[in-house]
Amino acid sequence: MKNISIIGGGIGGLTTALCFEKLGIEYTLYEKVNKLKTVGAGIWLSPNALQVLEWINPSLLHSIQRSGNSFNKILLTNHKLQPIRDSSQDFVKDMFGYTTLAIHRGVLQKILYSFINNKANIQLNKGFESYFQNSDHSYTINFHDQSTQITNVIIGADGINSKVRQQIFPKSKLRYSGQTCWRGVADFELDNNLVSAGFTLWGKKLQFGVSKLENGKTYWFAVMLSEPNLQENRETVKTKLIELFSQHHPIVTTLIQNTSANKIIRGDLSDLEWMNKWHTNTICLIGDAAHAMTPDLGQGGAQAMEDAFYLSNLIHQSNAFDVAFNNFYNLRKTKVKKLVEQSRLTSKMAITNKPLELLRNIILKYSPEKVLQKQMIETYTIDKTICGV
Repeated sequence: MKNISIIGGGIGGLTTALCFEKLGIEYTLYEKVNKLKTVGAGIWLSPNALQVLEWINPSLLHSIQRSGNSFNKILLTNHKLQPIRDSSQDFVKDMFGYTTLAIHRGVLQKILYSFINNKANIQLNKGFESYFQNSDHSYTINFHDQSTQITNVIIGADGINSKVRQQIFPKSKLRYSGQTCWRGVADFELDNNLVSAGFTLWGKKLQFGVSKLENGKTYWFAVMLSEPNLQENRETVKTKLIELFSQHHPIVTTLIQNTSANKIIRGDLSDLEWMNKWHTNTICLIGDAAHAMTPDLGQGGAQAMEDAFYLSNLIHQSNAFDVAFNNFYNLRKTKVKKLVEQSRLTSKMAITNKPLELLRNIILKYSPEKVLQKQMIETYTIDKTICGV
């Protein structure tokens, strides 16, 4: 087996490393930070992601479940927390054995890292800068510390602003959604009727999502229309958000008030224009580097984990990396493209004008439950036959 270099130690990169270890595929992972820290905010892991984790190691799944909070319902409400759509997750648990859970992104990353068997395969403080192809078709990777590494295969798991993608597909383009997002973790315990729900409030041309992470910790995100690339003033951000959401249910401003201002993260929401391939020769992209989507369906991390599962198994079964990479794209493109498009549509539905808001709420309220369940099942299903299960 040729030497494989994974670029990026986020969720997609670490999950790929764990899949490789399970299948006996040699690799080295390079991550730009010099230490893994519990930074960031929350993330949702739906049953498709949890199935990948269980396949890697049931103990890994159990560790993540113990550190997060599972939902028995996913709730969509208006800005006053009055339900528009209440989706019980009982059918999901009956079918898959578990439901979507919320966990702190930094905690998840640390757990994934802790299950790596050979920590020597994880090289920190190695920020990818560029590569060039050698005469023998290997690659020399240049890192930010001026060091280099020769490798045969590169897996680009370096996120939405992927430097690997920028070099192999320089014409790839990010699409700004027209929306910006604040994320935070409040030191606050939700009421008992909300602790097992992931819920989002839509209304007043704003969006606010909430989910418990663990005891005394609640993840939230706030979305509004905005020009891109605006800088945030940490001294005034809480006052600004409290005023912005002053007409919402009091839970919104309570969560903002109970969040440290220096831990409120702002970022513009973008996705990636669809690409007709994710690889060139023996360089392949996964996760947000390949198919970044807006976070409206909560599927970004889950799809990176699916990528890791499918790609590792296809590499394990193939004698040629370019064949495995081509099969990977063909296997994944239909589902992932649909999710990218649905996420972008949902972002537009969430923040709209009053007449369309009223129409949207009526359609969502009276849509047949079986239709929504069918969509969830399609999203949460993975093809385990690829690994002989």
